[in-house]
This record gives sequence, C-alpha cells and structure tokens, in this order.
Amino acid sequence: MTTRHLFAEIDGQTVFYREAGPADAPTLVLLHGFPTSSHMFRELIPALADRYHVIAPDHIGFGRSSAPSADTYEYTFDNLTAVTLALLDHLGLQTFALYIQDYGAPIGLKIAQAHPDRVTAIITQSGNAYTEGFTPFWEPLFAYAIEPGPDTEPAVRALLTAEATHWQYTHGVKDTTLISPDAWTHDQALLDRPGNAEIQLALFRDYKNNLDAYPAFQEYFRTTQVPLLAVWGRNDEIFGPDGAEAYRRDLPDAEIHLLNAGHFALEDQLDTIAGYIRGFLGRVLN
Repeated sequence: MTTRHLFAEIDGQTVFYREAGPADAPTLVLLHGFPTSSHMFRELIPALADRYHVIAPDHIGFGRSSAPSADTYEYTFDNLTAVTLALLDHLGLQTFALYIQDYGAPIGLKIAQAHPDRVTAIITQSGNAYTEGFTPFWEPLFAYAIEPGPDTEPAVRALLTAEATHWQYTHGVKDTTLISPDAWTHDQALLDRPGNAEIQLALFRDYKNNLDAYPAFQEYFRTTQVPLLAVWGRNDEIFGPDGAEAYRRDLPDAEIHLLNAGHFALEDQLDTIAGYIRGFLGRVLN
C-alpha cells in the first residue's frame, strides 16, 4: 500500500504526518514515543493499510514537524495533545482507534478520556497508564523533574546520547541483527539538532504531570470498557510488562500479549504485532 507524506498547518505549527489506506475505512491513529517519530511505524502502516485508514503524525519537536525553540514554545504533554487533536479535527476524523507507544500514551489517553465517544479501540505497545509499569529507568527522570538543576540534569542528558538511543532499540532483543541501524541513527540525527536537547529536557520535566491524569484514565477505562489490545515487550526495561498486565484491573476483557522483545517491539516483531492488530480490530470494529 502506498504511504503519503503530508504536512498540515495546525495552531501556527507545521505537523508532518503519514497517511495510507482507504479514506472511507475505519481510521487508526498511530502515536509515537521518545525519541522517535512516525518513522517507527514505517513498516506497520503498509501492513495495515489494505483494511484501515492509517494516520501517523510526528509530535511537535519530533520528526519533521515544527520544532520551535523551548524558549518560544511551551513543551508540555497537554500542548502536544492539543495539537494532535486539532490535526484529527482538521482531517475530519470523527472516530478512530488509537495506537499508543511511550510518549504517545499520555497524548492518546488524554484525547480518549476527553472524547470517549470518538475512540473506538486502543492498542498499547509500552504505553503506560498505571504506575506499575515504571521501572528503575525512571528514577533519574523523576529526580530531575522534581528538582531540575546541575545535580540532576547530567543523568537525563545522558539519555539523549547515541549510546542511550542504541540501548533503547537493542536492549531486551533476542536477535539484535534484526534491528536495523537505520532506526536509531535516524532518531539520533534528529535528537542532535541544535536546540533539541532543551526541547527534550522540557518534556522530561513535564512528564511527571501525566501521572496526575492516571486516575482519570482508569476511570475512563472502567466507564467505557473500551476494547484494548496490549502488545508489549516482555523485556522492556523502560515500561515493564507489569504496566501491560495492569490494564486488566479496569478492563477485564483486555487482550494482552507479552512478546520476547524490548521497548521498540515493532523493529523485530512486526509481523506478530500486525497480526494481533488485524485480528483485534477485525473483531471489535465489526
């Protein structure tokens, strides 16, 4: 299936997005995490676009979307959410399923909690909504968010290095020869852009505020019983598998699959994940 690479002007910012599939088919919106972009969905999109209308935007500050200076733009997850929702409105998408990963989770779940009538289903891949999913990886991040300064900043700046990006892609992977170096070198080139470190530090500082929304997300799950599929790396040391299992607390019918993979499970589990998605959406959207 052919993927189109498009731009839209949203709230004074340029948003890049990938689009494929029939416009009259059910829509699936793919929301990426840190430190990547819609590039992480480059192979999943054509695997689903014969049956679904697929949209994958780059968040502001990521990929090919606008990346205004952190001095001129307030980088918060609420603001990234507002831009994403405005893009969906701009595209005339009234209902859609969501695929959430990492940073895409608070963004997608804020949209779902505010507009439950618009979200038909949720697919989560290392997309957390419960504190059980947090691992020791987050300790320096939360320390920095609580008290940013010279004592806490070096540890989080280390997460912006090539070594850290390579680790995110390869840690917990059974066969690292299946992971294309293009993935982490692409992400690192964008992280290394002038001014981007300050953008990422601003989002690191804001991330802790997403946890305040968790009770509302969980109430949304209980109230709506939205269909949910979790396809999660069992070996993910950023968002651990307990974060996947926790969804069953409020969504007892959640379909959960723990894969022999790490944080970026699409890189070596594409066929497996695409198969689970096609089966899940084929059941819940028909």
